[in-house]
Amino acid sequence: MRLIAYIGIGSNLGDPVVQVQEAFEELDAIPDSVLVARSSLYSSKPMGPADQPDYVNAVAALDTLLSPEELLKMLRKIEDRQGRERDGEKWGPRILDLDLLLYGKKKINKADLTVPHPGLHERDFVIIPLAEIAGDLNIPGRGQLHSLIKSCENHFLKKLITGK
Repeated sequence: MRLIAYIGIGSNLGDPVVQVQEAFEELDAIPDSVLVARSSLYSSKPMGPADQPDYVNAVAALDTLLSPEELLKMLRKIEDRQGRERDGEKWGPRILDLDLLLYGKKKINKADLTVPHPGLHERDFVIIPLAEIAGDLNIPGRGQLHSLIKSCENHFLKKLITGK
């Protein structure tokens, strides 16, 4: 069954704009999936340690036949191809970070996968680009996207490049 999955994209190492744009291309090449929307690119302050570069963030929508586990595996492969190192540092600098934010209307709670992504509802660098491509979306267990935006902390998001 086809459904829409939303992927959060972030980078703050190398050339983050290029990393995010390449991630869009890689997402569009995932088997049994089609990239149907991409948000603008935004600059945001890091959530973690302040002594790291600002992030470039975006959100993509994929029309996919893959299971959530298969899709997550493909996201990890894209991160690896772009040079992601997994050193265990939470919220540290990254060449590329791809998060499965939503998988249709499903709720998933497994050791290696939680959907909706935890924290999605409090991160303006996720919900603002998400609203740009899916404005009327209802986040399972959290409510309407437009309501979440009003209560989200401001990390001084700045639009860099308009989406398609």
